[in-house]
Amino acid sequence: MIKHSWLALDKIADSVRQGSVSAVDLTKKALTLIDDNNDYNTVILKLEDRALELAKEVDRKVKRGQDPGPLAGVPYIAKDNFLVYGGEARAGSKILNGFVPPYQASAVNRLEAAGAICVAKANMDAFAHGGSTENSDFGVVKNPYDKTRVPGGSSGGSAAAVALGLVPFALGTDTGGSIRQPSSYCGVFGLKPTYGLISRSGVIAMGSSLDCIGPITNSAADAALVVDVMAGRDPLDATTIERVKEGYVAKPLNLRGLKIGVVKEYVGDGVADDVKQAFAQTVAKLKKAGADVHEVSLPSTKLALACYYIICPAEVSSNLSRYDGIRYGYHDESSKSLEESYVKTRGQGFGKEAKRRIMIGTFVLSSGYYDAYYKKAMTVRTMLIQEFESAFKTLDFLVGPVAPTVAFKIGEKTKNPLDMYMTDVLTVPANLAGIPAASIPVGYNKQGLPIGFQLMSAMHNDRDLLGLAMSIEGLRS
Repeated sequence: MIKHSWLALDKIADSVRQGSVSAVDLTKKALTLIDDNNDYNTVILKLEDRALELAKEVDRKVKRGQDPGPLAGVPYIAKDNFLVYGGEARAGSKILNGFVPPYQASAVNRLEAAGAICVAKANMDAFAHGGSTENSDFGVVKNPYDKTRVPGGSSGGSAAAVALGLVPFALGTDTGGSIRQPSSYCGVFGLKPTYGLISRSGVIAMGSSLDCIGPITNSAADAALVVDVMAGRDPLDATTIERVKEGYVAKPLNLRGLKIGVVKEYVGDGVADDVKQAFAQTVAKLKKAGADVHEVSLPSTKLALACYYIICPAEVSSNLSRYDGIRYGYHDESSKSLEESYVKTRGQGFGKEAKRRIMIGTFVLSSGYYDAYYKKAMTVRTMLIQEFESAFKTLDFLVGPVAPTVAFKIGEKTKNPLDMYMTDVLTVPANLAGIPAASIPVGYNKQGLPIGFQLMSAMHNDRDLLGLAMSIEGLRS
């Protein structure tokens, strides 16, 4: 892998404001890098024309003496489920071929207002269903560290693009780990913020009570700057929450006396030895730096994956019902009736994983099974939330591995969906509880594959979570 380097986001923006580099040149650099690295299949659509228009406007503001914003001229890539002007939004699925959005995602609008420039759309598992990007209708993304391995998913294209250095940051979505897991596999920083901190308006929905918008970056400081721009209330998304008054541009925390819990269930059977070793080494560094680290148990963790794969498919089956081939996207022209149109359009347009989740979700919501499955899963979710809340009464943070293993081989888990679902086992609890969680790279195994370390905190504590991540980054040097 050839890693193309970028300055930190604040330094890029400063150089643009000072006129030492132009936004147009930075945009052209990113577009060229995307072309030169297309063998990794990270990008499925470039937004060249609009990106250059936005870059020229940033440069005009600089010449007029105006402040173009805290992310002036910074190029980035958005996951393909974000609605962005200048091209199609297909969420990695051919059923949305031809859909050009009439409006932009609120997160994209805020980044644009801050001077950032979206240059492309990243490849992803179709409708964000998957942990490897092998479910994309546009082909699998290859891991930057080993082309025979997956980059993770569903934000695999976004994570791989940042790992390759095509752009200094990318946007992803995290419903059950889809920012953190690929960040771990690709050796970059990824944040799933508190549920509702960043607006989901203009982002194609997967599981509406679980979906979170977040950044994938080269550092916690870069992620903090991006979150600071995107966070806060949005009238277009009723689930959004207020931002903290001090913002999210955090500073490293003093580790001495910090109370950190190692979740016992996160380091048990099924977690590979190389992952456990990298995790233990980081925990040892935290202890040496003065943190008060001890083991804590969250008993409902063992039920979280089963709970997630009832609640999430139920919401998927509802959200995907809007794709009928009539209003937008792919439509089968040979159909002679409305029912035949629905059957053929969905049969041809949805992939295997989307169909699998629709069927599971419809089943658990159906009469006679709702109480046995969905209602029981919601009860377990409440238990898990209460366990997290109880833990955070005495602890500042919880930690554990991000994924049970390093990136696996392409095709290794496609024949058994349960094996694929197990890659989410350590990340879904944070989504079910709505708490902020991050993946920070802490090392490599003997094959040179990255390993991530997961941080979790109480709801609304995103700023301090980013501060802890900065402190851990300092321990690596």
